[in-house]
Amino acid sequence: MAKPSPLATFETKPQPASRNVVLASYLLMPAALLLVMWQHLLPGLLCVCIGFLATRWFARLIGAGLARLRLPSGRADVLARVLAVTLVLLAPIALISLGLSQAREYILDAPDQYRELLDYTARTVLELRLKLPPEIAVYLPEGAAEVQRVVANYLRAQAGSLALAGRAWLGGLLFAYVGLIVGGLAAIAPSPLLRRPLAAQLHRRIEIFGEAFGQIVAAQFWIAAFNTLLTAVFLLFLMPLWGPHLPYTPALITLTFVAGLVPIVGNLVCNSVITLVALSVSPVTALACLVFLIIIHKAEYVINAKVVGSRTQMRVWELLAVMFVAEAVFGPAGLVAAPLFYAYLKKELQAAGLV
Repeated sequence: MAKPSPLATFETKPQPASRNVVLASYLLMPAALLLVMWQHLLPGLLCVCIGFLATRWFARLIGAGLARLRLPSGRADVLARVLAVTLVLLAPIALISLGLSQAREYILDAPDQYRELLDYTARTVLELRLKLPPEIAVYLPEGAAEVQRVVANYLRAQAGSLALAGRAWLGGLLFAYVGLIVGGLAAIAPSPLLRRPLAAQLHRRIEIFGEAFGQIVAAQFWIAAFNTLLTAVFLLFLMPLWGPHLPYTPALITLTFVAGLVPIVGNLVCNSVITLVALSVSPVTALACLVFLIIIHKAEYVINAKVVGSRTQMRVWELLAVMFVAEAVFGPAGLVAAPLFYAYLKKELQAAGLV
């Protein structure tokens, strides 16, 4: 029997990774994560992970359904992947379109609500002018026109900041959708038959990062469920007992759960929406909702650290410390990224046998 050629054996057998290659992969991964934070690409990174996991999950679900139709396995697999990535990429567009159609009434009624808010503010200011000492009351506006002038001057002074904030939100949404596309396409891309040493090590780093992200998502699911429960009790039971009833309460509860799947920032978004809806009822209702939601948001620190820590074998105190430090360095984005990045770091240390 002829012996195999040494050259053929060398070409088919993967080369073992040297220590320098492993070290390079360890350096490239945190460098990439720091670049994501410095360039404000965190929404894109999170959506890459979401798009990848969602596409894989939908592909398995659709594939199981197509298997019952007795299609050829190869054709069923390709069709399931195509349908899964199409669903993942079109779902955000459909949700945004549905949300805009539901918000049309609030947009049309915005001038009347703004006028009512000005009148209410003017009445409150006039009552304060009567109760405060004269030397303090002179600094308060005299009526609705004066209040409107103060608001207009403030908005004019903050026009640059508001424009930058709007541009940042638009850029974040664009990066998020591009990340969703990248994640979805990566999920259906065929795996190479042979990876070079550095590519194999980077693939291993990304796999560990994906495992950490999956654990964080599972933990965030229970956090979102808990916040949704508290919000539902407040909107469905406490608010009607107190008096006012918020419109679109079922939609607001659903939004609380969906947005709550995004750590910290999701709660801020749904809290802002609920407060704006409550403002359409009355300013007092909006203030009550805002106070309640702020209490939930502050409790999010402890709840997040407790649930995420139990899922990722991290103690509450260390995760809280990482969250506070990350928020001090990177702002709200650091608060979102801290549980994920720290979970990834700890999994790498555990895989290396260091902790």
